[in-house]
Amino acid sequence: MTDTLQELGAALLAAARRAGADAADAVAVRGTSVAVDVRAGKLENAERSEGVDLGLRVFLGQRQAIVSASDTAQRTIDEMAERAVAMAREAPEDPYAGLAAPEDLAPGGQGDRLELSDPAPEPDPAQLEACAQEAEAAALAVPGVSQTQGASAGYGAHEIHLTASNGFSGGYRRTTRSTSCVAISGSGTAMERDYDGDSRTFQCDLRSPAEIGRLAGERAAERHGARRPKTGSYPVLFDERISSSLIGHLLAAANGAAVARGASWLKDAMGEQVLPSALSLIEDPHRPRASGSRPFDGEGLATRRRAIVEDGRLTGWTLDLASARKLGLTSTANAARGTSSSPAPANWNIELTPGPHSRADLIAQMGTGLLITSMIGSTINPNTGDYSRGASGFWVENGEIAYPVNECTIAGNLRDMLARIIPANDARPWLSRVVPSVLIEGMTLAGN
Repeated sequence: MTDTLQELGAALLAAARRAGADAADAVAVRGTSVAVDVRAGKLENAERSEGVDLGLRVFLGQRQAIVSASDTAQRTIDEMAERAVAMAREAPEDPYAGLAAPEDLAPGGQGDRLELSDPAPEPDPAQLEACAQEAEAAALAVPGVSQTQGASAGYGAHEIHLTASNGFSGGYRRTTRSTSCVAISGSGTAMERDYDGDSRTFQCDLRSPAEIGRLAGERAAERHGARRPKTGSYPVLFDERISSSLIGHLLAAANGAAVARGASWLKDAMGEQVLPSALSLIEDPHRPRASGSRPFDGEGLATRRRAIVEDGRLTGWTLDLASARKLGLTSTANAARGTSSSPAPANWNIELTPGPHSRADLIAQMGTGLLITSMIGSTINPNTGDYSRGASGFWVENGEIAYPVNECTIAGNLRDMLARIIPANDARPWLSRVVPSVLIEGMTLAGN
């Protein structure tokens, strides 16, 4: 059996036709990943995985079924097609199922211009272990750090190809390099931990292990002696490390699948003000070297830059073909899929308009309140936007950080919260979600 992903996709489609499918699409993924973990100066875990995964979706009229496998033998491919067609015969009809029209398809070969793959050779495990060791050593050298939870370094390379009976055939390769470290300060029941990490497409862009370990250690040391803050209504500053979670809730509510189900607190908000008027939320899947970039979506449609929120107003849902058909709209080319799942709407690279002030300026501006650097758990009502999350960070008095805090809960309503956010200018431009620290006045805080 040939082993190029394009040939595997073609073989799957041919098998689907022989089995009686009216239409089909296939995803083939070849991946390699290496991960090394160290703790207390010793190698704790080393893993390497590689293989090919295949996914086949078939259509019988408006019925569809999906099967997947990790074996590329022709016998397996034939069995996949026969099983998928048999499943489709028993599936309920879905009036919104179907492939994209041929005239709407993207050109297949556009991945190179996005610089999704580092041509540098794969690092050997000894190199990754050395990076992890260096990060952990840098963390342990920080005064106040008592131990680490460990440090990790990893590498991944994945090649993806999508083939469909509507004529689409396209693929691209993606690489990642990562280093991370978790440091701990204190001892016993007074231990506090914090972390730092970096993940990039190109090795040359990755921050040094020493910097990552040092910052993880400094953050953990700063959290030593944390206590509960006061209960009341206070301004809350979401640090840049966690502020993207707020925008993530907005994106989830603007997801076409949720809107089509009626399970979104934004379902009736199209054209309405959802952010302050000076702010826009832009999706750009064509940023070079960004993890959320891709030339086409999971249904073969060309991705494009678009405004989800423009000058504070919600301008569009995030749609794949099925959700667009349900809502009587056109797909925004936001279909994401795996080898064993049907397409679903997902966002690519996101950027929120920055503000004119630094994080330090917003801390000074907030007077007395809470700076959040970490969050745990969540209770989010998708229909109303009611929001409650556990948080930790630092208490601010008179515009200056006073002491670390933990074991508190913040609450509010997402529609109200997002309408009054004040962004800083400290977003990291290489992330998939470029969101700065954001200040929100008057949130409910439960502590002591």
